[in-house]
Amino acid sequence: MLTVASEVEVLVRFGRALADPIRCRLLLALREAPAHPSDLADRLGISRTRLSNHLACLRDCGLVVAVPVGRRTRYELADARFGHALDDLRTAVVAVETDRACPDAEERDCC
Repeated sequence: MLTVASEVEVLVRFGRALADPIRCRLLLALREAPAHPSDLADRLGISRTRLSNHLACLRDCGLVVAVPVGRRTRYELADARFGHALDDLRTAVVAVETDRACPDAEERDCC
């Protein structure tokens, strides 16, 4: 039976997906266009086994879906809004990082 995840659970899943650089690169690649695993592995320069593990994580998090295309499987974002969310996060983080409120942030390792 499907249940609706709480707001916190949704954010935790999204955070777990973004916690790994390869998964981030995968999500950004799929934001541009759906792709087959072999193409994604070549594009990211990783083994297909490693890619498969990361795609499984993203599927488990509900962020990507596998779409059968003949005898192959294509991956895409589960919802186009995830692509917009990634763009919003990237621009928000860039804006925050370039606008440090504390002038001594690097020395004090804060902010």
